[in-house]
Amino acid sequence: MKKWFFLIAALLVTFASHAQSNFSSKLIGLGVVVSDLDLSLDFYVNGIGMVKAYSFTINEEFSKRSGLSNGVPASVTVLKLENSPDASEWKLMSFGKKATHPKQTFIQDDTGVQYITIHVKALKPVIERLKQRNVAFLGSSPTPLNQNTHFVLVQDPDGTFIELIGPME
Repeated sequence: MKKWFFLIAALLVTFASHAQSNFSSKLIGLGVVVSDLDLSLDFYVNGIGMVKAYSFTINEEFSKRSGLSNGVPASVTVLKLENSPDASEWKLMSFGKKATHPKQTFIQDDTGVQYITIHVKALKPVIERLKQRNVAFLGSSPTPLNQNTHFVLVQDPDGTFIELIGPME
């Protein structure tokens, strides 16, 4: 019986590690279309504390050929929590128009990506930067999660919910 258990366990480990090998990176980059690029950059860089990693453009030909748009060019600014190859990418682009759906009040108000979670070393400086930008805090922010960790909920200029989790100081 033990032999079968070890054989099955070995096969499961083999299949699990094989499934993991389909990806060349352990990160997911997320592209976000915003209505006002400058306002969003100020929120994410100067408010949240992200850093600009790099920018690139998508020309008309590639935009159409790839299916990203019907030939509309775009500039993309890539933000990260730290400028490291191991940091996830938060890619902002704008086509200069407002969203066609209403801004959500709660995460259940729409489908699709509604929120991101950012773990910080200290919430107090982030809270101060966001207050300077007149960002509204949702719920009873900061909300204690345990003795050391708190939760803060805000929305970016286009309504994406941002969860900030960490100690106050």
